[in-house]
Amino acid sequence: MYSETNQTMSKPMLTIQNLSKSYGEICAVRDVSLKVSKGEVVALCGRSGSGKSTLLRCINYLEIPDRGTIRIGPVSVEAGPMTRQMSQEIRDLRLHSGMVFQAFNLFPHRTVIENVTEGLTVVKDMSKHAAKSAGTRLLEKVGLADKSDVYPNRLSGGQQQRVAIARALAMNPDLLLIDEPTSALDPELIGEVLGVMRNLADDGMTMVVVTHELGFAVEVADRLIYMDDGIILEQGPPDVLIKNPETLSLKKFLGAIATRSQELALI
Repeated sequence: MYSETNQTMSKPMLTIQNLSKSYGEICAVRDVSLKVSKGEVVALCGRSGSGKSTLLRCINYLEIPDRGTIRIGPVSVEAGPMTRQMSQEIRDLRLHSGMVFQAFNLFPHRTVIENVTEGLTVVKDMSKHAAKSAGTRLLEKVGLADKSDVYPNRLSGGQQQRVAIARALAMNPDLLLIDEPTSALDPELIGEVLGVMRNLADDGMTMVVVTHELGFAVEVADRLIYMDDGIILEQGPPDVLIKNPETLSLKKFLGAIATRSQELALI
């Protein structure tokens, strides 16, 4: 099994301690602990309902955990009865992370550049001129500088997701959280989004990515984590984990993905 001693010895960028989250009688995340080093790319996978997206959303308190502690960089927030009163602490935690959503979540009434610069002007109080300059550089980074003045409904799904990545990067986060970035895309658009993420990994961005794109995980991720029933069931180097799964649950999951890939290839 994978051990934290396999990680680099650098100070963790993300530390999760004993995190749990329930919805009524359903326990979505069960006492999960995890460390992610600076510059590490971690891919989270698992069947629907395994807790992976809930875990991701708990990291920056988009979902309020029932208990546990989250640390991103220098900021730590402990969940509990008083969590909802810790608005400043949660805001500080979020300033160190960027979130990319499955459904893009762009503002439809704002142009591409306005979507990217919103946080810079509203949260960081940057001048519109400086924000536009920074936003333009980020759009160049994701290959969309020519779409600056276009509205989201004029973009393909892949382009919208790349704008969402640029928006998350605009806040200069220490950690990028990406929730199934390609699941809402047509197959021919997936490559352009994964290409941007490969470049971010090459640049040393720390990322936690919920994904079923196991080819991407093998190529880019340093670690693959498989969740089932709210716990981390297996983790390790992606190529090792995929070739030699230790649990029946992961074997079945990988088999289902392989079958689905074969079906898509026949379409």
